[in-house]
Amino acid sequence: MNNRLMIGITGASGARLGVRTVEMAGELEVETHLVVSRGGEATLFHETGRDLPSVMAQADFSYPVREIGAQPASGSFKMVGMVIVPCSMKTLSAVVNSYADSLLTRAADVTLKERRPLVLVVRETPLHKGHLDLMRRAADLGAVIFPPVPAFYHRPESIEQMVDQMVARILEPFGLEHPARRSWPGLSP
Repeated sequence: MNNRLMIGITGASGARLGVRTVEMAGELEVETHLVVSRGGEATLFHETGRDLPSVMAQADFSYPVREIGAQPASGSFKMVGMVIVPCSMKTLSAVVNSYADSLLTRAADVTLKERRPLVLVVRETPLHKGHLDLMRRAADLGAVIFPPVPAFYHRPESIEQMVDQMVARILEPFGLEHPARRSWPGLSP
């Protein structure tokens, strides 16, 4: 299998997770392909102070969200899979309903049709029944629903450690193991 990973960043809160996913996948020598929605661009700047060009430059390849004819829009473009981190409810709805009106949602649709892992880091709270139904339907299509819930069993001392733990776990469905991942130590008697 090749080592290409498609990464999408949308406008939901959690842009830091998306940026760190690009960084950590790169640390594992994974070829990163990045697309950021228009909402994602605004959230990136608001939450991280970084502009879109600086984040796009971190990926091996990056694409404008409207470039629907880019290579990742085709099933013939081999990838280990795709992650959308964070994944807004709007994007989740588009993926579930095969509304492939942008490169981001088309690449997700292709990932599902080719039976490759699609991880949706759904970011919204609280959730109403419509959100839950969309997540169930995405899971029925084969997507992995991965809310960004921090773990505390490894006793993180900083937000960066919590982010790294979450991103390391996000990468696992693609067979990628990052050294930042801390396993459950078990309970001592």
